Amino acid sequence: MDKANCFNLGHVAKLHGYKGEVSLFFDVTDPNRYKQLDAVFIEINQNLTPFFIEKIQLSGKGFARVKFEGIDSEQDARALLQKQLFLPDSLLPELDDQHFYDHEVIGFEVMDSQYGKVGQIAQVIDNAVNPLLQIMSGEKEVLLPLIEGLVQRVDRTNRTLYVTAPAGLIALYLEG
Repeated sequence: MDKANCFNLGHVAKLHGYKGEVSLFFDVTDPNRYKQLDAVFIEINQNLTPFFIEKIQLSGKGFARVKFEGIDSEQDARALLQKQLFLPDSLLPELDDQHFYDHEVIGFEVMDSQYGKVGQIAQVIDNAVNPLLQIMSGEKEVLLPLIEGLVQRVDRTNRTLYVTAPAGLIALYLEG
């Protein structure tokens, strides 16, 4: 599996008991969507390796208790700690043109309805209180809060995100 065609689901957070069970942390909006998983890819030595799930039980706040096939001891499980989890992009439902997955908009151009071309999205900062778009315009950084009404349209074909930022916010970063 090629990592470029996958999304990061989370990571192996900690051991759970001594018989090879682990706790996974799902870094997603709705962990319940993943309660029926039968496999995940775990990044080991920069390669995605499939691991099949014998048993999975959600335990709240994004955590799931998991028993993988073939992982039967604390030592086996310890080798997976803090490793990243991935799933194929094809498992994500398609979104409309006003919503996006954080990972998919990295590198998109941002066009503001008032300011015009702003720059390229470097990352989506997943701050629980106030998620932000980090946009780079040359050497300058612009941080836009992902507030209701900001995103006007996601143009996946042309890799452009159309926004309406609060008045004067972009100019504050780029002209100050």
